[in-house]
Amino acid sequence: MPGVIDDILGNGGVIARALGGDYEARPQQLRMAEAVARTLASRSHLLVEAGTGVGKSYAYLVPAVLRAVEHGETVVVATNTIALQEQIVQRDVPLLQSTLAEPDDAASDAPWRGSLRPVLVKGRGNYLSIRRLKLASQRQDRLFPDAAARRSLHVIEDWAYQTDDGTLSTLPALERPGIWDKVQSDSGNCMGRKCPNHQACFYQAARREMERANLLICNHALFFSDLALRARGVGFLPRYDHVILDEAHGAEDTAADHFGLSVSEGKAMHLLGTLFHRRTRKGYLAQLNLIDDDLRPVERAVGLVADAEEATRDFFEQLARLVERGDLPTGRMRRPEMVENALTPAMNALSVRLRSMKDLAKSEADKFELNAYAERASEIADAAEVILAQALPGYAYWVEVTRREHASRAGQGVRVSASCAPIEVAPLLKEHLFEKGHSVVLTSATLATRTVGPGEALEHAETAFAHAMTRLGCEGAETLQLGSPFDYAQQVELFVDRTMPDPNDARYLPELCARIMDHAAETKGGAFVLFTSLRTLRQAAEELRCPLEALGCPLLAQELDGSRTAMLEAFRAEPASVLFGAASFWQGVDVRGAGLRNVIITRLPFDPPDRPLTEARTEGIRARGGDPFREDSLPRAVIRFKQGFGRLVRSATDKGRVVVLDPRLVTKPYGRFFLKALPEGVPVRELR
Repeated sequence: MPGVIDDILGNGGVIARALGGDYEARPQQLRMAEAVARTLASRSHLLVEAGTGVGKSYAYLVPAVLRAVEHGETVVVATNTIALQEQIVQRDVPLLQSTLAEPDDAASDAPWRGSLRPVLVKGRGNYLSIRRLKLASQRQDRLFPDAAARRSLHVIEDWAYQTDDGTLSTLPALERPGIWDKVQSDSGNCMGRKCPNHQACFYQAARREMERANLLICNHALFFSDLALRARGVGFLPRYDHVILDEAHGAEDTAADHFGLSVSEGKAMHLLGTLFHRRTRKGYLAQLNLIDDDLRPVERAVGLVADAEEATRDFFEQLARLVERGDLPTGRMRRPEMVENALTPAMNALSVRLRSMKDLAKSEADKFELNAYAERASEIADAAEVILAQALPGYAYWVEVTRREHASRAGQGVRVSASCAPIEVAPLLKEHLFEKGHSVVLTSATLATRTVGPGEALEHAETAFAHAMTRLGCEGAETLQLGSPFDYAQQVELFVDRTMPDPNDARYLPELCARIMDHAAETKGGAFVLFTSLRTLRQAAEELRCPLEALGCPLLAQELDGSRTAMLEAFRAEPASVLFGAASFWQGVDVRGAGLRNVIITRLPFDPPDRPLTEARTEGIRARGGDPFREDSLPRAVIRFKQGFGRLVRSATDKGRVVVLDPRLVTKPYGRFFLKALPEGVPVRELR
């Protein structure tokens, strides 16, 4: 296998011949590819940290392709971000398909093109249901409450005639995005082979392609959603032999989300409003035709919708009051049945009524629609009951109340939800992923909590990955740490400000703003400013927008200046821009070239200790005699810090500075752990 990999990725290999002068073999990439190949062959597990510039996607795709085409096995590749998914689907896999089919290729006896069957897997809700669209079009006057909703439907109708795959990715923006819910493919109301549009169905076509594929590319959310379903005996991905999780530094949090449950006031009220909108008297029930035109079952169902609306408001108002009066200081529910639960019986009663109406429906399509709505009502009822009863041992339970500024409790600016998630995902991943006979490769530019030098002992490398192995349940996996081929000593300077006041000091915000201004001015913009608090971000944006624009540096602030995608497009278009970002901008953002030349980190990115899941993990570690700070808080912050630092240098020609406005990096004993995790050679300068 090493010889074949070198024939593909090495100097003079098929990729080098295809790309010519644009390609240079990297020893780190070859080492990673060989390690991945061994892991797939032995059905073992591997954690690989590959620094920026290693070319890790080819390093795992080449052995994955070889495994698929030579051994008839199926490989799942899951990424966390859409950007990487698109790179793999649109660039990397097509290049491998074309180059590995060269007639003079050393591996030309393998039927590359014919045997490699890659597919991008999307969740079912991404696909248009032609039958449901036709039904919505026929009934739109009684189904949709306003003109904007009907205009959105017409946009979908026009798009449906042009789309090749029927997925959301090419759908134009809608005035009423919620209209998609009425026309998307849904397992609950799928008619299967009974559907008159079965042969033309976008989802069924994708499903057939997925069943034939041997390289499945998806995102983490879909992969862990499927894994959680498999734990209950179902699932939608076909059988697979190997799993490769790229951007695996975020796998623990994504897995916790999908093994958990959540119920929100908005989700419940949306379902009920879809069934019957009291003000406009429109909705699904308003256009439902029953045998003998009997309206009494519909009227009873409408009455149950009203009951469920009242129960929903009461349930979430009770939860919000617990938070607002201080009974849940962190939002965490520490004991069961903290409020009365009228939501579960109301939703169950509605679900039973909808199911009972199936046999009365005139059309076959309505039988399936009623079943789907009944299932959704039942899911809300079950989730509320489980969360309130705290029925899952080893889970944390909490309430979130999100309030827009100047919004009242009764206003639309308040969102209330109740959730639960496993405190530790390691046992679940061990049982349902690592002990299922698959080989699993986890890779990222930031998996290890320290950089191990070339002369250090093997046990140091294992220690560097200890946090990831413990949190993910893959103790005993092989580990490999590969540094970046970039020259960080020449490309980056790290500045640490020793004199910033504490955030609790009244001088903090003015000093923070002054120093952001100074550092942004030194590079004439082209700066990311990374925050750990949205509140501080908003305050700084309010103070600095006009001064920055007076310097010729337009400000782009998260949640204030458009979507993440729109902000990045605007940043790339204006070299003097300054972007203020919080959590989502610390990772998965790739701005190459001189457009980004300055990354300002306002605080070391520790998780807030009062986050319910963080609090529960801390208590669990302490209960078994461990040190929560060293075992969890510090490693998580170090990995996130590496992510933020890594935004700056994305290619061998990128240059710039990283400024840390947090003196703890050099004044606290734990600061050395952050510095040891950085790439070798980064010069550190203190600002006094």
